[in-house]
Amino acid sequence: MNHMPRPLTRSDEASHPNSFIAQRAEDTLIELTRIGPRVVGSMANEESAVEFLRAEVAKVESEMSDLLEIEVDVQQASGAYMHWEMVNMYQGIQNVVVKLSEKNSTNENYLLINSHYDSVPGSPGAGDDGSMVVTMLEVMRVIAKSGDPLAHPIVFLFNGAEENPLQASHAFITQHKWAKNCKALINLDSAGSGGREILFQSGPNHPWLMNYYRNVPHPFANTLAEELFQAGYIPSDTDFRIFRDYGGVPGLDMAYIFNGYVYHTKYNRINAFPRASFQHTGDNVLSLARALANAPELDDTAAHSEGHNIFYDFLGWFMIFYTETTSIIVNVVVTLLALLGVGISIYFMSLRSGCSWKGVLLRFSISIAIQFVSLILAIGLALLVALFMDGVDRSMSWFTSSWTIFGLYLAPIVFGLSILPALYLEKTKRDPLGLGFRIQLFMHSHCICLIVIMLTLTGLSIRSAYLIMLCILFDIVALIVNLVTKWHRKAYLFAIAVTVCQILPLVFFTYLCTVALVTLMPMQGRSGSSTNPDMVIAALVWLFSLMFAGFIAPLIMFFRKTRTIVLCFLGITILFIIIAVTNAGFPYKEKTSPQRYSLIHAHRRLHNADGSTRIDESGLYIYPQDRRFGIAKDNIAAIGEAHQVSDFCDEEMFCGMPLYNHRWNKARQYSMWIETSESPEIPTEYPMLVLQDSSELETSAQRRFNFTLAGPSHMGIFINVKNDARILNWSFNDTLIREQAEPPYMVYFSYGLDDSPLEFTIDVETTSTFDTPTLEIGIGGHWVTQDITAIEKLSSYINRFPSYAYIQGWVGTYETWYF
Repeated sequence: MNHMPRPLTRSDEASHPNSFIAQRAEDTLIELTRIGPRVVGSMANEESAVEFLRAEVAKVESEMSDLLEIEVDVQQASGAYMHWEMVNMYQGIQNVVVKLSEKNSTNENYLLINSHYDSVPGSPGAGDDGSMVVTMLEVMRVIAKSGDPLAHPIVFLFNGAEENPLQASHAFITQHKWAKNCKALINLDSAGSGGREILFQSGPNHPWLMNYYRNVPHPFANTLAEELFQAGYIPSDTDFRIFRDYGGVPGLDMAYIFNGYVYHTKYNRINAFPRASFQHTGDNVLSLARALANAPELDDTAAHSEGHNIFYDFLGWFMIFYTETTSIIVNVVVTLLALLGVGISIYFMSLRSGCSWKGVLLRFSISIAIQFVSLILAIGLALLVALFMDGVDRSMSWFTSSWTIFGLYLAPIVFGLSILPALYLEKTKRDPLGLGFRIQLFMHSHCICLIVIMLTLTGLSIRSAYLIMLCILFDIVALIVNLVTKWHRKAYLFAIAVTVCQILPLVFFTYLCTVALVTLMPMQGRSGSSTNPDMVIAALVWLFSLMFAGFIAPLIMFFRKTRTIVLCFLGITILFIIIAVTNAGFPYKEKTSPQRYSLIHAHRRLHNADGSTRIDESGLYIYPQDRRFGIAKDNIAAIGEAHQVSDFCDEEMFCGMPLYNHRWNKARQYSMWIETSESPEIPTEYPMLVLQDSSELETSAQRRFNFTLAGPSHMGIFINVKNDARILNWSFNDTLIREQAEPPYMVYFSYGLDDSPLEFTIDVETTSTFDTPTLEIGIGGHWVTQDITAIEKLSSYINRFPSYAYIQGWVGTYETWYF
């Protein structure tokens, strides 16, 4: 899992002229991160970063082969689209777009490679996504200098507004002059800092892409990751979705996933990013770029659209992939072979033991029932531990100390899988069917349970059913070996074949489980407070235990003190629960695994219909990003009395709070508001919403309101209707109105270089008259580009949090009016 190639240095360049040089990429990232956080709307992002990229591209051009040519375009665009439940609107955001092609090339089908150079507030963005930006620059340099043939031009898109979210990719694919020519995509992002980049989305419906990925030097890909991501279990999104949904561009989505603890924090620095990761990713992207830029499929990608893929690497050595149709056939064939093998085994048991085949089938049926109940008991015990840990406010004890997962969740699962078979075999020890045969029946029972699960998943079009298929396949191999050698007749010899045939599955599934845990554990620190993260870990451990423990656990039954051994796993669980509730299970550690909060020191002012003010106060909006926010309750209480934000939601539109985006709206039940006597240090004027005019439309019951809005680079526009009015249309993206979504509505607005006032219109229809207000509009202002260390009051509040907490903070305002 952690194997990495040797990073090449500048001294290796002479002997590796056509290779990716990791040290060059690292040096470039050092220079990029010296700019500081690159937030949309800041000078760092809109000027310094753009100048930096243009200078780096100029260096590439200066040493480029005479066979190639470069064209650079800095795009500035405005637009809007729906992002989940909110309108996502942008103005004057930028992309640095570079086209590398053969001189005088007439090919109009391009390869697109994308990463983003902007970062979240307060983060230098070394891993996310500066590492991929410099990887693209180095790949561009190597290809340009080598003069490799490019049947298709390559467009390198350095996008300047991904964190907003995904605005710059939307601007490119819907507006740029080269967008319609982009036929395939390599998207590069990060949800961590280093390690091996994983391919977690492919296509969709373009399996030919895997023919090229299979040849990369360091494959790391899995269908399971794709399905988890697309099902929403990963709290992230990437530009891949925008290119897919708005441009129909098939591609490969790759990202760093290791060390997600520093993702989107101030600790996402160059010193947390290993040089070897550049080499790993650079080798792969360079190989893909060269291959796809000469792929004949780009000339007509629609002709090669053939359905979904199943894909996975084996320990990073090689790739296995096949189509979803092939997968269905394989799963059915494996099922038939397994049923045939189990049937033959039961037949021979009947012959060898002297028991009737009906008697063996009866015992087999009992074994299946016990095994099925054991699987339920195993997951039930694991979830019970998860509920208990959460109930005593000790969830996430594994967040820093991952070793606790063994005792908390693996041990009760093994206990649950083993205790009922152990008791049954103990009660039936005088059964004429030998112990070896009865243990084999439990293995066959587990195989039957897996077949049911696999066929169910296959029927639901869940491609990760291949994992269950592999379990069954290796069990069949062991069964065939035992039948051919007649070891199945011997009390102990059959266990040799079973054990040997489970070595590869054990290694493979342990590899996958470790990758999944390393990925998902840090993500639970930013997945919000509404769900119990221990449930996720318990379910994951059960899933992978299901795949191999069900065949290994029955071998415990050969020992004389079977029940004692099984009860030891229960004892281990109790011991680890005790450890987890002590300081040994404390989940956080400063710098390496911090607890996350978002905080706004805000001033909110809410007006009545007659223009008077009903609320005028300052306070702290605190958004905890994980389940254990109660751990800092004493620190928060020292600031002031905390009120649940959801307490205000029945009285005010969007709770009357400066919600930053739709995620904040979803998390309002667990967010807090603390009134403070000190007003925030707002660096510029408050957002100014001006009603320019209103005019009658087709009837006196319809009116158009014309507004202008000026303010900071990030603002929220909240709109509600009053007194039986409804919105007919507006100048924003019209999806919410067209689909007749219920108000109130949220519009997320940000701008880059173009800070001119936003002009927008809202058309309203009322059943009464316009003498009474028909619209309520709230404006949230967010000064996210400021250095919080320079804001004294905000810093003083942040310093009251525990040292292990990371606070992403800024100052803001929220104001509402009636019209």
